Amino acid sequence: MFVDSQGRGTLTGTSPSAVAAEGWNAELGLCFAPGNGKTVIARRRHVGPLVVQRPFYPEGPVCHVYLLHPPGGVVAGDTLGIDLAAANGSAALVTTPAAGKFYRSAGGVARQSVALRVASGASLEWLPQETIFYQGARVRARVAIELEAGARFLGWDVVVLGRPAAGEGFSAGEVGLELRITQAAEPRYLERTLLNPEAYAAPWGLGGHSAFGTLFATPSTAAHLEAVRELIGDQPERGVTRIGDLLICRGRDMRADRLRAFFQQVWARVREDVIGHKACAPRIWAT
Repeated sequence: MFVDSQGRGTLTGTSPSAVAAEGWNAELGLCFAPGNGKTVIARRRHVGPLVVQRPFYPEGPVCHVYLLHPPGGVVAGDTLGIDLAAANGSAALVTTPAAGKFYRSAGGVARQSVALRVASGASLEWLPQETIFYQGARVRARVAIELEAGARFLGWDVVVLGRPAAGEGFSAGEVGLELRITQAAEPRYLERTLLNPEAYAAPWGLGGHSAFGTLFATPSTAAHLEAVRELIGDQPERGVTRIGDLLICRGRDMRADRLRAFFQQVWARVREDVIGHKACAPRIWAT
């Protein structure tokens, strides 16, 4: 059910439909809106093991929210749905306290759908920690970002195949990813990727790199493009471009922590201009 910003009526249990025969069905819907001089969670919908704690305000009016998935991982048959909306005048930053994990499958498919909607005059930052797909995982994941004219957005998606620290690559499994961005109802960016052992190992794919990701920022300028190019310097496996006022920064690495640290540097470099607030890293990133 939806609740107000004070939490009245919050659904805290698991509905009978939350556990499907083939796995968990978890959903979380949040709507951010201005209230009392800051951004609040004006409406909330929660089903199954996908929740948020109270919002934090380390930088005044901007609402920092941590998404939690208490089971700690997703298995075949599980379905996760996340729907975030930022109303006019709101400013929210959403992250996670730890990496997401999709475990090995015996044949079934796990699914995740993320929908982000940002109104004109609002800003949303989607900054989850990396998602790890274990060897043998079978996953379909989709991110759809809908921006109204005048919306501000800064976000990233970091993916890890296998567990390199444990000597595990990605010699089995299949991960289908879709990322779509529309602005003022017009398509701005569409990417569909099918990751399997061949794409993981091939030079035309990841070339054995376990981690890769993309960062988006809008509205951006040519100055932001040059600033990120300077930040990249001669670092290998990094790149940046612009499509209209959409800044797109990409990278791959043998280690997810290095790639995430690079994206955090880019975020810190462009955030004040794009979002309107100086860089203020969520405290959870330091733990």
